[in-house]
Amino acid sequence: MQLAICLHFQTHCLAGKHNRHYSLSSMDAIGAGAEKKTAISKKRPRRTTQSKPKPKIEVPTSGDIEDFSFSKDEALQIRASLLEWYDNNQRDLPWRRISSSNSCGFKEEDDDDEREKRGYAVWVSEVMLQQTRVSTVIDYFNRWMNKWPTLHHLAQASLEEVNEMWAGLGYYRRARFLLEGAKEVVEQGGTFPETVSDLRNIKGIGEYTAGAISSIAFKKAVPVVDGNVVRVISRLKAISANPKDAATVKNFWKLAGQLVDPFRPGDFNQALMELGATLCSLSNPGCAACPISAQCHALSLSRQNESVHVTDYPIKVMKAKQRHEFSAVSVVEILDCQETIGPKSSSKFILVKRPNNGLLAGLWEFPSVLLEKEADLASRRIAIDKFLQSSCNLDLKESIRIVSREYIGEYVHVFSHIRLKMYIELLVLRPKGNRSIDYKKQDKESMTWKYVDSKNLDSMGLTSGVRKVYNMVQKHKQTDQGTIPERRRKPALRR
Repeated sequence: MQLAICLHFQTHCLAGKHNRHYSLSSMDAIGAGAEKKTAISKKRPRRTTQSKPKPKIEVPTSGDIEDFSFSKDEALQIRASLLEWYDNNQRDLPWRRISSSNSCGFKEEDDDDEREKRGYAVWVSEVMLQQTRVSTVIDYFNRWMNKWPTLHHLAQASLEEVNEMWAGLGYYRRARFLLEGAKEVVEQGGTFPETVSDLRNIKGIGEYTAGAISSIAFKKAVPVVDGNVVRVISRLKAISANPKDAATVKNFWKLAGQLVDPFRPGDFNQALMELGATLCSLSNPGCAACPISAQCHALSLSRQNESVHVTDYPIKVMKAKQRHEFSAVSVVEILDCQETIGPKSSSKFILVKRPNNGLLAGLWEFPSVLLEKEADLASRRIAIDKFLQSSCNLDLKESIRIVSREYIGEYVHVFSHIRLKMYIELLVLRPKGNRSIDYKKQDKESMTWKYVDSKNLDSMGLTSGVRKVYNMVQKHKQTDQGTIPERRRKPALRR
């Protein structure tokens, strides 16, 4: 207990809360010395066998990462400087207002509802922030919390509702895991887990998310490591190891664990991530304003050797080459049985539900067929016709009359690992005579396709790719009606 109080006192001294002239206690000095001796004793002897003279400036190689560590003195300095900077510069974000852990914030004796509220808010925000900019997440977070203010509210939602709320954020598997995780917690009694080990048992919660929830919402002294943290630590220690290598990642977690502040772990972890997201950016770091530049070995090396740059750390890793895929997309519009075409006529669009596993699982899209390679117009239409008949019971030769069929254009949608080129057409259909389209009612769980009118389609939570396709069609229809003579609006068979 005395040692913990001593460390806490030192951190506050370093942060400027007391006299800045300080000294470590004799026990800390002995401990720091012992750490240095241990580090020296663990140095690998292979360097002494090199015949070539060593350069004056040594950049550690990937094999050296296991030898890196933060001394107790370094950790105290970094904690103090970073927390002081964070207190003065942290961004005002809605999830931080809920999970704030300052002196006026939560206490260990807070009731279960308050603790669950904090954990839930951090969970939602951290999942949304994965692969997504903070500025984009803010509105999504506010809408989400307004609709499902607690874990129990979310557990009552359907996957379709969650996907609609998530539409536009991408990486939709995150949303599904949030829903499944909420249901799991409620089914197990509704008590929100607080430790990393318990959180890791929830589907979809990995090591990073567990550490973030546990430290930010519940003040557990555990580290977090994301891309921002890797960048900051790799520059602090000038680590040139491959940041994607499993052993390297493990050592980044070890180093982050040495730094985390035992009294304000959530604030410190957020400060470390915030620094990486703002000042210690990927390509344009603001070293002059960085609160821990004095401890940055990469900055020190760059000042001694003009061939070394802070942005050399972490090393750039070659990204996996995107695979190219092709698909034929048909925006199918079904006109009513009236013989007139115009603003007053009603129409509906067909949406098809994607499989519950794989890319964009369980989401709605226009009928589409994945092609083996680039294909000509005739081949694409044959593939679409077969799909419409087998999946939607639409026979384009018997019960349906083709009013128009127009090629709209191409659109390339880029996923993290796929470059999907879509060939888009607008297919306008009308039932023959007074027939109606044979649409068998399906329950919500098994529903694989449905009719949606234009009004509902405009308000639906569609993915960005589907929304882009729909906008292309709408723009084409407006242009077509505005520039082509009235006679073009008459029904015409186009195949």
